[in-house]
Amino acid sequence: MQTIVIVGGGAGGLELATYLGNKMGRKKKANIILVDKNISHLWKPLLHEVATGSLDDGTDALSYRAHAKNHAFEFQQGTLTGVNAAEKFITLAPIYSEKQELLVAERKISYDKLVIAIGSRSNDFGTPGVAEHCIFLDSSEQAKLFHQRMMELFLKFSNNNEKEVHIAVVGGGATGIELSAELYNTVKNLNSYGYGKLNNTSLKVTLLEAGDRLLPALPERVSASAIKELRELGVNVMTNTAVVEATENSLITKNGEKIEADLMVWAAGVKASEITTKFGFETNRLNQIAVKDTLQTLSDDSVYVIGDCAFLMQENGKPVPPRAQAAHQMASACGKNIIAQLEDKPLKAFVFDDKGSLVSFSRFGTIGSLMGNLTKGSMFIEGKIARIAYLSLYRMHQVALHGCVKTGLIMLVGRINRFLRPTMKLH
Repeated sequence: MQTIVIVGGGAGGLELATYLGNKMGRKKKANIILVDKNISHLWKPLLHEVATGSLDDGTDALSYRAHAKNHAFEFQQGTLTGVNAAEKFITLAPIYSEKQELLVAERKISYDKLVIAIGSRSNDFGTPGVAEHCIFLDSSEQAKLFHQRMMELFLKFSNNNEKEVHIAVVGGGATGIELSAELYNTVKNLNSYGYGKLNNTSLKVTLLEAGDRLLPALPERVSASAIKELRELGVNVMTNTAVVEATENSLITKNGEKIEADLMVWAAGVKASEITTKFGFETNRLNQIAVKDTLQTLSDDSVYVIGDCAFLMQENGKPVPPRAQAAHQMASACGKNIIAQLEDKPLKAFVFDDKGSLVSFSRFGTIGSLMGNLTKGSMFIEGKIARIAYLSLYRMHQVALHGCVKTGLIMLVGRINRFLRPTMKLH
């Protein structure tokens, strides 16, 4: 029986493991193994909500082991340290407890087919001080660290009204914008939970973008609307402002300006982990692994790469963007190609179908552009329609994991919890 190993339980990796488990694992046609360093999954675009407390990862995160049991695949916790393509095995680092007690020794897992889906992380571009003083919203751990420090700042403020809470966010992409907006929703909620007389003037958020506008990959109209929405909330939006250094409590810009902040977040640019350069496959300057249109590596047809760590050039001369919808589509295409390969059938080329992009301003609104045959290009949307479209992206991910019936029940439970739980996580 063939063994298919998937490394990385993000949006693409988990959807792929679920698909192959349902299609092949249940029928004993293949042994499916999912590997991830964490024990639970949370959709990455929701991390800004975990950071601000709008979402409780303890309730909304998905256990890999429980999901594996329900969908006929195996889960192995571990961090990938090496790929031996010649002998077809991967190496996982040992796991230690907080007291440095060895829990699991280094392991080797053999495979017949390997899928690398280890995602990406923020790119600090080698900027001095960023790694030491800024938080990266790359994982639940980082999001929870932000939440802890944010709550400490507001607690301090509620007992000492002499100063504002200053938060600086670097990066004018979706993550930076959504986090900035969500923070003002947090202030409103904290005010109702006894954190002093908090309001929009109590919080000072500065959003810095090196380029000449926010959301550079989207139409100009979307960018202009984003700036308008943020400034109405109170966000100090600074474009054409490159950060050259981070200190303990400030960011230094290229023109020498010092932006002081109590809490700093780096959300500018993405790149894959440097570990990909050690696997023996062709990589680009962002450490992404180059793949053919079948999502197989250029040198080994038994190894597939999907999601943010894959580099695939499209017909329009642009690479497939590192976005959740691309990972979702890649997972589907990869699953079908793996089955086709095992059945000696021809593989299909992956073509990214860009549905457009949407940006949420928490309860304050949603904007974006939709793309498709009906719109003949891009169509600007905002308001309730945009909000529904934004939420549907997450629902599509849930349907891929749980099916329509369970997703419907999850939505029902979510509505019930609005009455049973606080509007934000307070601990």
